[in-house]
Amino acid sequence: MLKTYLNEININATEGQIAELERFKDLLVEKNKVMNLTGITESDEVDRLHFTDSAYPLTLPELKNAKNIIDVGTGAGFPGVVLKILAPEKEILLNDSLLKRLKFLDEVILDLDLKDIETVHARSEDLAHVAAHREAYDVAISRAVARLATLTEYMMGFVKVGGFMLSMKSGDIDEEAAESKKAIEVLGGEIVNIHKYRLFDEFDRSIVIVKKVKATPKKYPRGKNLPKTKPIL
Repeated sequence: MLKTYLNEININATEGQIAELERFKDLLVEKNKVMNLTGITESDEVDRLHFTDSAYPLTLPELKNAKNIIDVGTGAGFPGVVLKILAPEKEILLNDSLLKRLKFLDEVILDLDLKDIETVHARSEDLAHVAAHREAYDVAISRAVARLATLTEYMMGFVKVGGFMLSMKSGDIDEEAAESKKAIEVLGGEIVNIHKYRLFDEFDRSIVIVKKVKATPKKYPRGKNLPKTKPIL
């Protein structure tokens, strides 16, 4: 069914890519028995709610045209590993603050023999101040559940001027987007689209697309958990 699900969002995966996703699923479900990676482990639900959801941004030109992507707060590898499997030409960095998650993803990368994809263990608010990562990516993407103003501060420092931040959200995002307007402007961005869609006529989703129009001020992102406890509002 996975191939059918991907076809429904106009992504035509090869048999080899489907096999890689199935192997990723096997590794995920097996590892989840000994560590908490996901609450979704039933095969069809993984296909629908992890794989198809993670693949959806590949339908957007902002991601289609990107050469290098950072997945901020990747967790169990969503969306980054799925994007890599379905768009192998892209360079992808998986960032997370929890080392055991990244060790699992290193195992996945090795098992599937994926190229041009790496993991980096760091808090995003620290990594965004490292010269090699500062304003170095065409796209920063995240499925993390933090408020948009907070996510924007964590993510915008990674994005090149002219690049994009993509924040994948569930449900109605309009109020949250309005709340985050000041943060987005302060951090050098502007919302160019809130792409709303339904997965399987059942799950309401939004992708907030922010274009980086000027450099992020050097003091951002702030440390000491301030983007979360005292967001720019």
